[in-house]
Amino acid sequence: MNDTSPEVKQIFRRMLLQRSGEERLKMGCSMHATAQALVRASVLEQDPLASPAALRRALFLRFYGHEFDPETAAKILVVLERNVA
Repeated sequence: MNDTSPEVKQIFRRMLLQRSGEERLKMGCSMHATAQALVRASVLEQDPLASPAALRRALFLRFYGHEFDPETAAKILVVLERNVA
C-alpha cells in the first residue's frame, strides 16, 4: 500500500538527505535493531522457551529467507542451529 503523495515523498527525502551520512547510518541501525527486537518478541510470545538457535533461525527467515533458494536456506538454517559462544 502506498498512500503517500509524491510531494510528501519529495519533502521527506529532502529532509533525510539534509542529515549527515553518520546520522542516516545511525537511523538505519536503530531501525534494524528495532525490527530484530520485534521479531524476537514475536517468537518469544509464541514460544517463551525458544532457544537462542530458534531465535537466530526466526531472524534469518524473517529478514533474509526469501532471498535464498530452498536448498541454500536449509544449509544456512543448519549452521544457525549450532551453538554460538
